[in-house]
Amino acid sequence: MISVEKKEGFTVKITRVLREETYHTLDLYLFVPGELDLNTHVVSEEAFYHNAIHLKRTYYSNTRNLPLIHSRLADRGKLSSERYRLSLSLYAYQYVVALEQSTRQLLDDKESTTCEQVEELVQHTQGILSRMRRNVPDDDSRLKYYANIDNYLSWLTEQQLLSLVAHLPRDEHYTAIRALLLDICKTEHGYRGDRQYNSSRAEDDPSRMSNKMRLLRRLIEWPVTLKEKTKELGGGEQRAVKALATAVVMIVVSMIMLEARDALGDFTLRFVLVLAGLYALREVFKEDLRNTLWRWLRKGRPKWRRQYYDAHSDETVGRLLEWVDYTRFHKLGEDIRAARKGNLTHREEVILHYRSSSRMSPTRFMSGYNETREVMNLDLHILSKLMDKESRHVYRLKDEQVAREAVEKRYQINLVTKEVKGNDQAVIQRWKIVMNRSKVIDVEEVS
Repeated sequence: MISVEKKEGFTVKITRVLREETYHTLDLYLFVPGELDLNTHVVSEEAFYHNAIHLKRTYYSNTRNLPLIHSRLADRGKLSSERYRLSLSLYAYQYVVALEQSTRQLLDDKESTTCEQVEELVQHTQGILSRMRRNVPDDDSRLKYYANIDNYLSWLTEQQLLSLVAHLPRDEHYTAIRALLLDICKTEHGYRGDRQYNSSRAEDDPSRMSNKMRLLRRLIEWPVTLKEKTKELGGGEQRAVKALATAVVMIVVSMIMLEARDALGDFTLRFVLVLAGLYALREVFKEDLRNTLWRWLRKGRPKWRRQYYDAHSDETVGRLLEWVDYTRFHKLGEDIRAARKGNLTHREEVILHYRSSSRMSPTRFMSGYNETREVMNLDLHILSKLMDKESRHVYRLKDEQVAREAVEKRYQINLVTKEVKGNDQAVIQRWKIVMNRSKVIDVEEVS
């Protein structure tokens, strides 16, 4: 299953896990309102790909493989400095992802969240942190990695638990669990202070502290993120098409020129005018012919390729092919049209289609990891530039008085995803993305 969530600004985060199957395909259909007048001349496929789509893949393990990771962590004293950093980063990253997912699930369903669920989350956090803190390295080369990761995990744990305290119901039933969460947060805050992980200036400045932790997060993710190289496909074919179009046009122009010389004479004013017109037509038709041949040749074929490499061994672990193009509603498959559940508005919508096809090699993954986690940050800022700033007023009857309220203009973008893993049946999901010219306001999954 794919998860989609709203991030800061115009970013929508799309996450999926690529499991043991070696072949995966993903289709994203972005249904943009027709009133934005989006087309390939305003935003080309290449511009959308390079500005709106940001991919990252990391190692990921499910609960069945966590004992392998724990055993690797237990033996970290025998590892080299570089392998120690990698092992600790893998352990920390698993904790970070699990904690954020668990907290988000509790917050999304806070009306039915029980004290037992919160207590279970607290037990897991305390157990994982204590397991990591049992063996503090002695040498400085390892201690700096440990201190940075320990600092971030302590801060993140405090932040996630405080968010639970802020959003839990205020009734007496949650008094005890709220007190427990606050005690743990105070303990973690004091723990960082005792070890002097952060300066007093950073502790007193939320912006400075947040930016520092953002850098520490990147420090954790760097060793577990697969390295990649992106290549645009069709470079040689594009040069061949350009040469062919030029040759065809020149042949036609030369033949017409010979006929004109026979009819008008070797060098007359009329011949010069005809010659000038032929050269003008050559420039026009050469460009049109080249574009037509290029679209015909590349239709349905991938435009970009990514190669993924293990961050430690530099061994190739997978490949990804990507497409981006504009399409029309009647050209979509029946399953996608049914998922869109379109009414009259879909006739005006402009549809941007992103497709990826990947082959991964789990046998080349690091031991204990047979999955990868793909995060796509979809930046919709490129669409916000087409939106209006205008606002308007609506009137309501409130307490026998007419109230005038200002409302902003919002746009709804529909996102439909289709994911196929190996030979499994396709999984289709749909989300409504509400945004204005300033930010993404809400992301809601449609059943």
